[in-house]
This record gives sequence, structure tokens and C-alpha cells, in this order.
Amino acid sequence: MKTIFMGTPDFSVPVLEAIAAHHEVVAVYTQPPRPAGRGKADRPGPVAVRAAALGLQVRHPASLRSIEVQQDFAALGADVAVVVAYGLILPQAVLDMPRLGCLNIHASLLPRWRGAAPIHRAVMAGDAETGICIMQMEAGLDTGPVLLRQATTIGDQETTLDLHDRLSEMGAALILRALDGLPMGAAAQAGEVTYAAKIDKAEAQVDWAKPAVEVDRLIRGLSPFPGAWCLVGGERVKLLRSRVVAGDGAPGQVLGGMVVACGTGAVEITLAQREGKRAMTGAEFLRGTALPARL
Repeated sequence: MKTIFMGTPDFSVPVLEAIAAHHEVVAVYTQPPRPAGRGKADRPGPVAVRAAALGLQVRHPASLRSIEVQQDFAALGADVAVVVAYGLILPQAVLDMPRLGCLNIHASLLPRWRGAAPIHRAVMAGDAETGICIMQMEAGLDTGPVLLRQATTIGDQETTLDLHDRLSEMGAALILRALDGLPMGAAAQAGEVTYAAKIDKAEAQVDWAKPAVEVDRLIRGLSPFPGAWCLVGGERVKLLRSRVVAGDGAPGQVLGGMVVACGTGAVEITLAQREGKRAMTGAEFLRGTALPARL
């Protein structure tokens, strides 16, 4: 099947590899290189790097709204386009161009967590499960009918990174099933609609007055990026892994080791990172940093 692939970050790479192994990828669309690193030189994204290594044609328009870009897209004569974490809006004219339409791989059980940060929000909300949906795209934000879905449980100590990697592999397998079955029927989304707003860095500071379960979800949900944080001796420290444990004390009180009291209950920090340093286990962190009596 002649396929256009559209994606940008690490999450999209396993999907690209799976499709390229089974179908003809006529072009890869990805966001333009962005300044990165200390020198702020333009750096291509993970999909651009992998596509180039696979010998695929890479295109990175800043927008899909110009007539010229749309004509180039149409000239590819694709049967289908697969979109996963691309980052640009597809105008209706583009959605209508492939013979079998545009399919989106979305990392939630739609209509729950439509939008930009479904994995983060599922962990932060304490959802028991999430999953992958293969959706026929339309103009609305993640509103299209669903062709296939697959659910998975969220472990009580899983971080966004853990779930991200697992869902990416699930998406790669599920999109192959969808492509093999095209054209196929799709079901309208049913259930309560929730929106996964883009993560704001202002959300990331830990409020120890909140219940331990909420603090734990925040830490795991924002790991590894942007990373929940607290101040330790005036230094901002990222908290990357945690678990709820027994304990009682004033919010922010250090109860021993890396255990910190919350509004109710306590959390143990199991992975932390000082500014400019590598991530360290709780035991490693304490060998180099003494925690104050209260955070």
C-alpha cells in the first residue's frame, strides 16, 4: 500500500519502522529541524533521522496550508496517510487526498483524553487503564470514528516514559492490522469526552499539602519531561519516580531516607535528579545530598 507517514518524536519511530517493513512509504512528513543543544544549532527530530537512515524521502514543511505544499502532497498518489504525533494541523483538503483517507494513532481510549498529552494526563489522573486507538481523521480534534482499539492497564508505579514506550509498540502493531484490513468499518466514539491539555511547566512544582496519591501521580505523570520538582536547599531537584508508602507528618516533612509526608500519607522518592546531574536512585542521591528536615 502506498503510504505517507506523518510523525515527529520518538513515539512515532517504531510505527514508521513497522510500516516501512510492510508497505511502500512514498514520503515521510515531519516537523522542521529545531534549535537544540548548547549551540542552538538546528537539529532534525527522531523521525527525520530514522527516515533518512531508511532511505526514505523526508519532507518538513512548516505548514500544510499552502497550495504548493498541498499539490506536492497530492502528487504522491498515496492510498493512505498514517499520522502519529505529527504536531501540525491537517487541513480538510489534505485529509481528503489519500484514497483511503488519513489514519491517526492516538495514545488513549477515545473519547477519553483527546488532545496533546494523553499519556501524561492518564497517569496524573490515576486512570486504571489506557490504550491505543486507530482513528479515521476528520477536521475536529481527535473526534473521528475509531477503526481499532486496544487497552492496557497502567501499573501503580509506571511513569509516563514507561507507558510511552509500551504504547508506541502497541500502536505499531495495531496500525499494521488496520492497514491490512482497509477499507474497514469504523465506530463513532462513545462515552465521556475529556481533554488532555498540553503540559504547562507551572504544573510541575510539587505541593506536599496534597494527598500522597496525587503527589505520586504528578511525579510519575511528569516523568521524564518536564519533571515534577521541589526545592532542596534552594536547588531545584527533579523527582522522576516515586511510590506511596505509610507515613504521617506535616506536609513536606522528611520522615527518613527519601520518604516525605504529604497532606495525607507519604511518598518515597525512588529516582531524583539534581540540576546538571544524572538521575540517581534514592540511595545514591542521599550519599551526595543531605535532605533538610522539611521540603
